[in-house]
Parts: sequence; structure tokens; C-alpha cells
Amino acid sequence: MENEGTSAPKLPITGKRNILITSALPYVNNVPHLGNIIGCVLSADVYARYCRLRGYNAIYICGTDEYGTATETKALEQNCSPKEICDKYHAIHKEVYEWFDISFDKFGRTSTPEQTQVCQAIFNKLFDNNFLSENTMQQLYCDTCKKFLADRLIEGSCPFKECNYDSARGDQCEKCGKLLNPTELKVPRCKVCQTTPRIRDTDHLFIELPLLKDKLEAYINETSVTGSWSQNAIQTTKAWLNEGLRQRCITRDLKWGVPVPHEKYKEKVFYVWFDAPIGYVSITSCYTSEWEKWWKNPENVELYQFMGKDNVPFHTVMFPSTQLGTGENWTLMKTISVTEYLNYETKKFSKSKGVGVFGDDVKNTNIPVEVWRYYLLTNRPEVSDTQFLWDDLRAKLTGELLHNLGNFVNRVLTFIAKPEPAGYGSVIPDAPGAESHPLTQSLAEDVGKFLKQYVEAMEKVKLKQGLKIAMSISNEGNAYLQETKFWKLYKENKPSCAIVIRTAAGLVHLLAQLLEPFMPSFSREVFKQLNLPLQFSLSDERGELTLASTPWEILPRNHKIGTPQPLFKELTEEEVQQYKEKFEGSQADRRGRNAEDANMAACQL
Repeated sequence: MENEGTSAPKLPITGKRNILITSALPYVNNVPHLGNIIGCVLSADVYARYCRLRGYNAIYICGTDEYGTATETKALEQNCSPKEICDKYHAIHKEVYEWFDISFDKFGRTSTPEQTQVCQAIFNKLFDNNFLSENTMQQLYCDTCKKFLADRLIEGSCPFKECNYDSARGDQCEKCGKLLNPTELKVPRCKVCQTTPRIRDTDHLFIELPLLKDKLEAYINETSVTGSWSQNAIQTTKAWLNEGLRQRCITRDLKWGVPVPHEKYKEKVFYVWFDAPIGYVSITSCYTSEWEKWWKNPENVELYQFMGKDNVPFHTVMFPSTQLGTGENWTLMKTISVTEYLNYETKKFSKSKGVGVFGDDVKNTNIPVEVWRYYLLTNRPEVSDTQFLWDDLRAKLTGELLHNLGNFVNRVLTFIAKPEPAGYGSVIPDAPGAESHPLTQSLAEDVGKFLKQYVEAMEKVKLKQGLKIAMSISNEGNAYLQETKFWKLYKENKPSCAIVIRTAAGLVHLLAQLLEPFMPSFSREVFKQLNLPLQFSLSDERGELTLASTPWEILPRNHKIGTPQPLFKELTEEEVQQYKEKFEGSQADRRGRNAEDANMAACQL
């Protein structure tokens, strides 16, 4: 979280690209797993870093989503208050994201006075504009617990025949992804006491989505095209519109949440789907008191939002409807980037069931952060579900990072670092005549094409493609070294060797720049070995992209590099097997195994 608190808050600048980036707010009642991390937080971080690299004026806003039933449920399970749960897990999330090198400008939380203020102000505007209605709805009431049951306190069988999942929640089926009303569940049961609840009437407030349909559809039809929405986002949104918009309840019978500022409903709080997206705004207001310059400035600000596919309707239908209903000049989402699911060794990652590798597990492995980031991003589920496989992680580390990227950088820098007459004594040589050196000129043309493709992919938020293109430049670099046989040139044609080595050193610098959004720790280490300040920039204004088409000019002659070191190390088959065994089953299974191991050790002692 390197950007938090380091300088004065950034505000939009006239004449520059001002980009507001958000990641779906991770829910605070558990530790995030790798699927959560790649689904939103890490993907948004890559794009935020790319924007900064290109010289855009960008901020990245995120935080923990803290209100709602899941927090109350967790507090009941752990016999503590919801605030204590939030404080505990907010700290855990923050620590996990710091380890993953996530560069938030602000990582906040929704249980703040600012959230209450912004949320209630939006509610009042909707109320004044007659986009809210009152209605009596039937809700499940538990006689044993003596309270109305919020959606997540109810489980039962999914009502859709093609699914029929027996542990669907009252608000959404985890298996088929359809949104539900609790009364639609078959064989419902109270999650706390497992008894069957009964139906009772209760009054609630609803947002009248049908009244906002025309404005919403006009926004979606235009922006989904101009903002290049991902196909899965378009499909999910169109499915919602085709089913017909209905009024949606925005209040709940809970204590932990933003209170409804209405005399009749003052004992209720806002439903989390209404409250959570407003968290982006309130967290920005914690970042700067001039938050409206970001959020009520559509002429000068572009909003990019990242999330998993189960969050799409809340961001393409619900939140824009809320903004449009206020009648204010909100910055509406321009581009949405949506991921499918990352599965774990053929199973589904699950926070509730503890299946998969979790954020706090990762830092206890011997695998560095740049390897985790690289593997998750090469495996980013952009158009279909993908698999996390330990054997595949090892294969990519060995074949792509160690033998391709690491090998190229290390070969170039170690050769430069060799003392004369074996190398260049750590000094970048002069390279006159590089523009007329055939192999070098051919390489420069290829790199220029790759660079153009990289920018096009990243501008369209095709992150996996951008990473693949950057790694292709490393492939080109290795082929260039092999084709020129620089080790022979050093003995037979020193002027040509100097051209090759200075060009290759420029490519090392360029790769560190292009890969900084994906593997910032790798790029920092490369710049350290190049003996350069840790400032990454590929802006059009400074002509840095143009310079990349003449890679022999990127690093100045006579520049003295630092000390080369290997950048990656191998992961053995034995280590992979150990990790497979360690992370097998659920978190509960692992705790049981750890307890057994501790007991055995105690007995032996």
C-alpha cells in the first residue's frame, strides 16, 4: 500500500487523463483467498500501476465492506461485537494486501461516519425525487431467536430446478449465482439455531428501478460500447434487463449498518447491496475532503471498476440507478473489468468452506510475491474459469520466469559486470552505428510492434494479454543474444558486441518498466541492479515510448550498473508436493492436522 499517506491527496487535473479506479470491496468477515485477490484487488492494482506508469492522474480506492448480516453472523459465532470482527479482519486484509504489493491510494472501510453521511444524503435525494416506495413484504421470522432473519441468516435449497443446491443463501445461490429472496428458498432453516422459520409481514423501503429504466438503459447502451465493457459484464447486465427491472428492497431488520434517516424506519438499516457501492464514495471522502471533484465530475474523470462476475448487477444496474435517481451529476462507471472464477486444483475456492490457498497462507510459503502475482495474472480468468494448479505454478516459474525472463536479465548484467578483459567492468559501453546494425535494427522493429500491442491491450484492460506481450520481448531478447553470439563478438568484433550489449541492457530496462504493473518487486530489484532510482515511467509526454524503439539509447553510455543477482529460484518437486499436502482439504481440516501434529510433538517431548 505504498501510495497511502505518502503525499497530499491527488485531485483531477484539467487537460490530463483523470482515472478513478475501484476494486470490489472485499467482505470483512473472512480472510481473502487467491480467487478473491485476482478477481478484483490485484487486477485493479495492475491497471492502477499501468496508469501511473503512463503518466495518467490516477487514484486507486478500495476498502473492507463491513456492514450487513455476514458480520453479525460471524460476531454471533465468535461471541463478540460486529465492530470487533471488523477491526480484526480489516487489519488482516490490510496486511495481506501489503504483502501482495497492492498500491492503494486509500484502503478504507465502510463502518465510518463518512459512510453514514454519504449514504443518508443519497437516500434523501432518492426519497425527495420519488424514486422510493414503501411496501409490506413477507419475511422469515425465527421464533427461537426472536427476530426477523436477514438473508444470510437463512439457508435452504435453491428454487431453480436446474440448480437445486441445498445450501443456497437467502440472498443469492452460491452455485448458480442467481439472486434470491429468502421466501423463495425450499426447506428454509435458520443458520443460527437450524429451526424452520415462519413467514411474517414487515414494512420496508424499495427503490423503484422500473421508473429509472429508460435512463439506465440509455447509459448502459452507450457506455458498454464506449467503455469496452468485458463480454461477461455485458451478458449479465443484458440478462437482468431482459428479465425486467423490479422494485428492490433497500432496508433490512438489522442493527449493524447505516441507520435509515426516516422516522418510521429508524430501527432499520440499509441493505448491504445499497450501502456497499456507496463505500467507494465515502472512502474517497476519507482520502480527500474534495471527493466530489472525483465523483461528481463526469466530464473530466473516467471511472474504472474491477470485480468478480457475481458482483456485476450491483455495479451495472443497482449502483448506476441509485446515482441516476439522485438527479446529481455523478461520475458514472465508464469501464468494468470482470473475472470468472479461479478454481483450486479442480475444486472451487470457498471462504465459507475454507477451500483453497488464502492470503495469510501465501506469505508463509517460501515463494516470493512476484511469483504469486505473475502466476495469478497469467491465470487471470478473463473469459472463462481457470485453475490454480501447483504443478502449473512450478512449470511457469521454471519455464517463463527462471529460464526466460530471469535468464535474459542475468546474462546481460553479469556480462557487463565482468571486469575487463572479460566484460565491461560494470559500465554501459558506447554503441556508435547501432542504427545500421542489421540484427539490432530488426530487434528494434519487433520491440516497437510489441510495445504498441502492449499499450493497446492495457488500455482495453486486457491484462493477461499485456503480460504475455511483455514476456514476448524477453523471448526476443534471448533470441537476440543467441543469434548475435555476443560472447564470440567480444573477442572478434568489439564494436558490434558493444552495440548488442548496450541494446540488451536497454531491453532489460524496458522490461522492468513494462512488467512493473505486474511484478513491482521484480522491477525494483532490476532497477537496483541497474543502479537506477526507483522511478518507473513510460509517458507519451516525455517521449519515453518513442525512445523504446531505439533500445540502445535507453541507458546512457558510461553508466555504472550495480551488482547482478539471480532474480528467481527454482521450486522443487518435493516442495510442490509439500504444499499440495499442506493445503489439501479445508482450513478446518488443516487446523485439525496441525493440532494432531502438535499433540504428537508434545507426546514425544
